[in-house]
Amino acid sequence: MADISTRSLNGPPKTPFWLRRLWGLRFIFRPLETLEARTQAYGDNYRVSPPDSKSALVYFSSPEALEAIFTAKPEQLSAGRGNSILTALLGEHGIVLLEGVAHQRQRQLLMPPFHGDRMRSYAQVIQEITEQVMSQWTIGTTFSVRPVMQSISLQVILRAVFGLESGQRYEQLRHLLGRMLDGFSSPAGSVFLFYRFLQQDLGAWSPWGRFLRLRQQVDELLYAEIADRRRQPDTNRTDILALLMAARDAEGQPLSEIELRDELVTLLFAGHETTASALAWALYWIIHLPEVRTKLLAEVEALDPKADPMTIARLPYLSAVCQETLRLYPIAISAFPRVVKQPMEIAGYALEPGTVIMPSIYLAHHRAIVYPEPKKFKPERFLERQFSP
Repeated sequence: MADISTRSLNGPPKTPFWLRRLWGLRFIFRPLETLEARTQAYGDNYRVSPPDSKSALVYFSSPEALEAIFTAKPEQLSAGRGNSILTALLGEHGIVLLEGVAHQRQRQLLMPPFHGDRMRSYAQVIQEITEQVMSQWTIGTTFSVRPVMQSISLQVILRAVFGLESGQRYEQLRHLLGRMLDGFSSPAGSVFLFYRFLQQDLGAWSPWGRFLRLRQQVDELLYAEIADRRRQPDTNRTDILALLMAARDAEGQPLSEIELRDELVTLLFAGHETTASALAWALYWIIHLPEVRTKLLAEVEALDPKADPMTIARLPYLSAVCQETLRLYPIAISAFPRVVKQPMEIAGYALEPGTVIMPSIYLAHHRAIVYPEPKKFKPERFLERQFSP
């Protein structure tokens, strides 16, 4: 296929700056509707003009394009630069904002806590917290699922990642982190990340000012916990913070306090709302579709009552239900944006340096040619066919 410049891609016509900002707000408040409308109008791959950027922004959703993006060499695409809007939230030293040697170093230090026996121990933590929360439910009483899933998710993170399960610092962090996370769980709250001119500290009652003060209080507690661990190291601890503090890079250097803080906050935001939303959607479909609930209960009830969490996680139909939930409602509608560093081709389009590319996971998961009847919840599709990653 001959190379085609990104300028020849279909997309909305160029509009005045103020109108682009209005379109940007539409995407923030109605993202799925906006993505589907643009795809219907302009095809799988299209370009838009971001409201606060001079760079071209190209959306890709075809399997071939996504494969090319996810297998591109580091010298071709920059992931860190594309995630700069997250700096105020995650800090400058979190793995999603790093590139090159710094990213490789951080990745090597982060990987050990997420393998083998470590994951099995975290599964036990998840089970214990979930059972404790469920023990407070009353049969026949209606409740809102999402806040409960958020509570479970936050407790798991505090215990498995931060190593806290009780005490004053635990209660303070649970309260402050809950408030901070709630502030970004709605479109109205997240709009401040996309429009930097709104990031004005006008006092404790202004939205951005409130966030900055919450962040400062959280940081003080995290740095205090890190300092206490430095003074009194405990080699028996298995939480992720303890493992990160014990890790050393190739030159024998540990992660600094600010690197530890940024990785903790990154893991918090990566794992809290995403997990809670996925669980809420899974429960919605299990309750909404009796046939799904019947099959799932039959599979679970056939298990040994003493089955460990990892055995449960390998159940075929349960796995299919989880996969279908994440297909229909992916935890992120788009993967992190990449910035083109050198001329390259994706899906037959020649991309110039500076172009921002956005791999759309939601659109890829709703392609009828890959997933027939994409709007339907059909776990069986993952039992009948092996899909490529």
